[in-house]
Amino acid sequence: MTSNTLRTAQVLWPAFLMAGVLEMLVFSVLDPSALSFGNWHPDATTVYSLAFFVFWALIAAASAASQWMVASAQG
Repeated sequence: MTSNTLRTAQVLWPAFLMAGVLEMLVFSVLDPSALSFGNWHPDATTVYSLAFFVFWALIAAASAASQWMVASAQG
């Protein structure tokens, strides 16, 4: 396994797990079928899917930034 592949796995896998946890927390409080965006009333499955990918991307970006800062500090 190359160094870049390992770093990518170290960022994406924990982000995936935490996105799942965050999705459970958010949608235990929020009803996805009650959401609407203008004239668009998405299906609950669509809201779950989009929210998961947004959460995953945000957490992965934060993790990648941490990896980048550690790598740049080590020289």
